[in-house]
Amino acid sequence: MERAEKDALVSTLNGVFADAGVVVVTHYSGLNVAELSDLRRQMAEAGASFKVTKNRLAKRALEGTPAAEIADLFTGPCAIGVSEDPVAAPRVLAKFAKDNEKLVIRGGAMGETVLDEGGIKALADLPSLDELRGKIVGMLNTPATRIAQVLSAPGGQVARVIAAKAEQGDAA
Repeated sequence: MERAEKDALVSTLNGVFADAGVVVVTHYSGLNVAELSDLRRQMAEAGASFKVTKNRLAKRALEGTPAAEIADLFTGPCAIGVSEDPVAAPRVLAKFAKDNEKLVIRGGAMGETVLDEGGIKALADLPSLDELRGKIVGMLNTPATRIAQVLSAPGGQVARVIAAKAEQGDAA
């Protein structure tokens, strides 16, 4: 790789590290091409990306970014999972690592917060941003539904009382 290519790659990675909601550092040794392709596909479906990196270039790219503290994680065969949603990349990588022991989660960063393997797995267990939005909308709609039920209940009760009196009159 020529120096200009390396500089371009470092610049690109620097932008990725600076803009990412979460960065997850993994060891991928032993994964074959089919497994890596499957992982990349799963990551893309979740709105994240997975990229094999050169350690020295990644360490250079981390300089001046909020995630600079994770530079020591880049030893051995490393790859990074990145997403804007803080839950997307950790969720896919944790699930893949659970099913395939060749992928090892080393740690990562969410903004300036350095995360160990446990922190990444804790993020993976959180509901996604879309799920949280759905729950909030559901909570907001619930009071309106209950108000409608309460307001319609008196009319329904009157109708049931009249129907019961009519049945009593027919029985007599």
